[in-house]
Amino acid sequence: MTTEPRPGAAAAPPPVTAAEQQLDALLTERFYGVVERHPVFATYLGIHDHDDKLGDGSREAVQGEIDEARAFLGRLESVPVGELSPYWALERELAQFSTRRHLFDDDVHRVWERRVSATDEIGDGVFLLFARGTRPLAERLSAIASRLEAGPQHIEEQKSRLGQRPMRLWNEMELDSAESLPSLFDEVIGASRGELGDDHAQTRRLERAAAEMRTALDGYKGWIRERLAEANDEFALGSDAYDELIGLRAFDGLTADDILEIGEQQLAENKAARARAAQEVDPAASENEVIDRIKTDHPADFAAALDSYRTAMGEARQFVIDHDIASMPAGETLSVIETPEYLRNVMPFAAYFSPPKFESGPNHEGIYIVTASVDGDPRAMREHNMASIYNTSIHEAYPGHHQQLAAANENPSLTRMLVDAPEFVEGWAMYCELMMREEGFDTSAEHRLMMHTDAIWRACRIILDVKLHRGQIGVGDATDFMVEQTGFERPNAAAEVRRYTYTPSYQLSYLLGRVLLLRLREDEKRRLGDKFSLRNFHDAMLRQGSLPISFHRRILAAEA
Repeated sequence: MTTEPRPGAAAAPPPVTAAEQQLDALLTERFYGVVERHPVFATYLGIHDHDDKLGDGSREAVQGEIDEARAFLGRLESVPVGELSPYWALERELAQFSTRRHLFDDDVHRVWERRVSATDEIGDGVFLLFARGTRPLAERLSAIASRLEAGPQHIEEQKSRLGQRPMRLWNEMELDSAESLPSLFDEVIGASRGELGDDHAQTRRLERAAAEMRTALDGYKGWIRERLAEANDEFALGSDAYDELIGLRAFDGLTADDILEIGEQQLAENKAARARAAQEVDPAASENEVIDRIKTDHPADFAAALDSYRTAMGEARQFVIDHDIASMPAGETLSVIETPEYLRNVMPFAAYFSPPKFESGPNHEGIYIVTASVDGDPRAMREHNMASIYNTSIHEAYPGHHQQLAAANENPSLTRMLVDAPEFVEGWAMYCELMMREEGFDTSAEHRLMMHTDAIWRACRIILDVKLHRGQIGVGDATDFMVEQTGFERPNAAAEVRRYTYTPSYQLSYLLGRVLLLRLREDEKRRLGDKFSLRNFHDAMLRQGSLPISFHRRILAAEA
């Protein structure tokens, strides 16, 4: 298995004591095991040993993951902590943190038992190989064909997961994805015809595999519709389980009530700030009139919008360099493409795929996908207005997700590849939206108004995350709330809320993460005084990887 990091990545301290060697062996075994069991994740990381495979989608495979995770935690407990250096002690703690989080998802929340998700495995497995151009297309097409050939079996395995309480909305979303997934196959076949020719054996193989997948998907859709007859609308975790999840997230001691209060405060503050910005734009117009005017300032079509996204991210990148805001990872590049059709219902605006950590070659390329519309809504171009394009490009590109995750790839830790800390990943991107304006980038009243609009959206996410999963609000009312507070077009708002129902505590991470990062920055300023440097503060966190902010706080204090 090829897991050599990119040239230039930092080296981890070697394990010296017997305890460190024991821990290193455990962590390495765990990482290799996860990669082998999840071949699409391996592709995401740039490990190509399993590019021709899909994961085992069966109920037995998930139960095996649960059993393995519990055994791994037990083995971690056997490592003598007193014989570990600070680096290795932290690695052990991070492994415990991430494993407990995954155990909660698999063994407590158990979405996998209430929602089939074969299209995620198949679609992501094909898309990652197709969209990343770091290897010859013919080589990638062969792996795609193998994954398509494995798709029907994966669908059958997924059917064994679904228990007696399928959740209606989640499986309706899977139906939508199954309808749109073949469009991705068509793109791949078109590329093969263009690269290899209509009569090439590889093109013919892809066509056969895609045809078999369409047949399998048709049967899958019929099976889902049958299971929907026994589905219910229950998705909420409930207060006790939700509170447990918040505790596992290590939010510096914050409770769900504390987080809800932060969300309500941020909603009020950003609505007031947006009103002030609207007055700056036109004192004679109402706030809604100003917002409508800004939304009408958009590119003529979606192709032009993609060019505008590329321009905006380029300007932001240069500003980061010129103003010494954070170090640019060596060799990073970023492509901007349209969101594949099969992803649009769950990614109604934009999303980002980080550079593969283990990919060889000179470039460290991320993929920034932008959604033209949800359900072909003719008003969707209003969401691609010029002010939003700039704000989203800061968030997704520079110095947001792309710069952040390209830097994280330079950390040598395998354990940190398995850590799930969205309050830092998503919080960093939201923090960058505000920080860049503080530093003087893109500060017009129109653009600040849309920044506050995006923050209002993320404040709504905090409120709805807590209330949806405590069972205090339903999907319809949550969608109404989103439209009322943000002014989103209803299809976009509905797509947002659908995603919230199966990702408890993820959506609140965006704005909560920004609040926590701003608090940490102020604490570091007080602690360091004249020695504080914004660039050093940013670099110190980015080079540690995507850890919970509470862990970053401890690392920063220890480095002084």
